[in-house]
Amino acid sequence: MYEFREFHIPERMMSGITRYIEHGTKPGSFLEAIIINDLSSAIANADDENIGNIPAYVAYFYNHAPSSCWGSDEKMHNWIDRKWAEQHDEEKL
Repeated sequence: MYEFREFHIPERMMSGITRYIEHGTKPGSFLEAIIINDLSSAIANADDENIGNIPAYVAYFYNHAPSSCWGSDEKMHNWIDRKWAEQHDEEKL
């Protein structure tokens, strides 16, 4: 679990964040909205627990994630493509 002030990211959500950052696994709709910086979609797709913890997600990506993996739709798709390419290059070795 990640905590920021009185907000937190539930442990069940951290695994999706980790898979996205480390492997480029496409996230679900809520996490995707967070990653691409689309507040209205994040609110629309949040469950009851996550809607009150959106500041923790923003803080996590701002403070702990590579800046090239979040902030826009283009950055997210480039990140996913990059990670896919890295994994396939490793398989060739």
